[in-house]
Amino acid sequence: MRTLRITISNKLMIVCVCNAIREEKVREAARTGACTVGQAYARCGTKAKCGSCLPFARAIINEERAALAANPPAVAA
Repeated sequence: MRTLRITISNKLMIVCVCNAIREEKVREAARTGACTVGQAYARCGTKAKCGSCLPFARAIINEERAALAANPPAVAA
């Protein structure tokens, strides 16, 4: 079984053409708690349409969630 890993540093890349959602918006949604594409898109005020963006959006969300798990934000005392 192969694992899809996508690392792209261009935050301006369009993830969803139907809704003009950029990579940085999906990353931001994941960093603020979105665990699914539906949740991430809802934070952008929309929902997936044709679905061709779902694998890429899922990969971005998974990458951000893994980064958060490896480096959890500091909790204020």
